[in-house]
Amino acid sequence: MAEVEEKHGNNAQETNKNDVVKEEITETIEESGKIIKKVKKIVKRKKRPARKQIEERPEFEMEAPQQGQVYNIWYNKWSGGNREDPLKSQVKSDTRCNIEQDSGYTKADKIPGSYFCLYFARGMCSEGSKCEYLHRLPNETDFFNANVDCFGREKHADYRDDMGGVGSFLRQNHTLYIGGIQPTDDIEEVVARHFAEWGDIERIRVLNSRGIAFVTYVNEANAQFAKEAMAHQSLDNDECLNCRWATLDPNPASQARNQRRLEERAADVVKKLLPKEFLEDLQESKTGKGNQKKRKLELEFGLEGYVPSDDLLYADGSSSIRNQKSIEASTQHNQQKEASQENADQVEQSSTSSNKFLDPDVLNDLRRVSQPSQQKSPALVVGYDSDED
Repeated sequence: MAEVEEKHGNNAQETNKNDVVKEEITETIEESGKIIKKVKKIVKRKKRPARKQIEERPEFEMEAPQQGQVYNIWYNKWSGGNREDPLKSQVKSDTRCNIEQDSGYTKADKIPGSYFCLYFARGMCSEGSKCEYLHRLPNETDFFNANVDCFGREKHADYRDDMGGVGSFLRQNHTLYIGGIQPTDDIEEVVARHFAEWGDIERIRVLNSRGIAFVTYVNEANAQFAKEAMAHQSLDNDECLNCRWATLDPNPASQARNQRRLEERAADVVKKLLPKEFLEDLQESKTGKGNQKKRKLELEFGLEGYVPSDDLLYADGSSSIRNQKSIEASTQHNQQKEASQENADQVEQSSTSSNKFLDPDVLNDLRRVSQPSQQKSPALVVGYDSDED
């Protein structure tokens, strides 16, 4: 939802046909004798379907050229002959994902726990809105098992020798190694601009002389997405990037920083699970206001020195002690109302039972007799013809 303030009388900005616009006058300001009305425009954007990045995806990916004379079926590689540098033989990708234009809803949005589309990250998905995987960026609410990545691929116990591939399930890796960058004066700004597109970045470290950068993301799923999205891509100088997982940094400061990040993430998860009132009371106890609230609870429950336990005080729903008090108050009110109704019925029964010497049927007959009977007056005879006349 985007809120834009503009003066009354000016032409409204053009919005997309799929947008729903609602205007409300919020306030009136008088400046130098002129009355200016500020209009608050609320633009609600509808979800758009994911577009097709390419019309038709190639059935077979480009195979690497033969680099040997003998094909080893066990290692699935060519052996013998002249060996080439695999980094220099990399080919730049022809497609790239554009989040602002390509993202949208797919069939996977209706299925909870769906994975992200690998071809969408590489910019070569031809399914569009009919794709069975998600076409958007991962966020904090996306959780996956430790043995798979955000694309649903199974992880391994150890990393590959070249630190590529899916990764390991024994370690949470948020850092990417980016090689093949052409050294420039503004290399750090260029790396930050290109890699910030795939998620929130925690830290960037650049080695200008070697053309290497280390990018650390806040969320591990964003690091997985960025690794596939920026593999074999270029920055600003038409280079071919080599994206791999970063090895464990032996620097003690880096290890302490990683440990602190894990503790902060665990604390955030615990805070989301705890009740809001408990967190407020914990903050007040640190500032010294906890004794006042404790005294207030003692007066509320009417017991000197009694404070309910945290399980009772911060319970949700009907198990909460405050909700139980309101329920008990309502039941007491209903019981008092029923008791007063029973007393009224007993008084009425006692008043009727005081006339025990007369039968109720006899009383009804006496009341009926005591009422004067209304005699009907004879009707006038009109148009009566006698035989004698």
